[in-house]
Amino acid sequence: MGARLVILISGRGRNLRALTEAVRDRRIDAELVCVISNRADAEGLAYARAAGIATEVVAHIDFTERSAFDAALAARLRTYAPDIVALAGFMRVLGDDFVREFAGRMLNIHPSLLPKYAGLQTHRRALAAGDAEHGATVHFVTPEVDGGAQVIQGRLTLQPDDDEARLAERVMGEIELKIYPQAVAWMARGDLRLVDGAAVYKSRRLDQALTMAQLEEAFR
Repeated sequence: MGARLVILISGRGRNLRALTEAVRDRRIDAELVCVISNRADAEGLAYARAAGIATEVVAHIDFTERSAFDAALAARLRTYAPDIVALAGFMRVLGDDFVREFAGRMLNIHPSLLPKYAGLQTHRRALAAGDAEHGATVHFVTPEVDGGAQVIQGRLTLQPDDDEARLAERVMGEIELKIYPQAVAWMARGDLRLVDGAAVYKSRRLDQALTMAQLEEAFR
């Protein structure tokens, strides 16, 4: 039995689908034990249920304080004893206590070339700045929003006809759906760890993110 994987979502679940498919075909050596959403209407929940995956909803709107939501979410996560918690379009900022409890087990994918454009509206900001390149980054989750140790980053060249929607689709299809399953696969097999705040890949401390050149053939 592989690593125990829980995926947190808030929306459509594009990365959820990619991760699920990689688990099913054993590119990720893990058991996907649950999908949890902070929104009962998240489209990804219907996909997970149809795929026979356990689902839960911990609705943030039911809590007046973020700490109470975090505590409820942490309680649900504990019941699944996850080795890996993958944030896949999970649109809630998690508090320090929550992050510390699951430190080293949580990965996130962010649609920018971090440290550029932490937070929201990354594609719009890249276009407004006239950037030549844009992309996505997988990183460990730490109390600093989108500031954890970087694992792998993918880049693409902006094109003259890119608008916000087209750029978002390109980053998702060309980069995110490849690098996130790869990073989770590395973590599931023990090749990727967080040690003293740094990402360690195959016993090598990463001073900068890996690139798509390091993708294994199964994830290209």
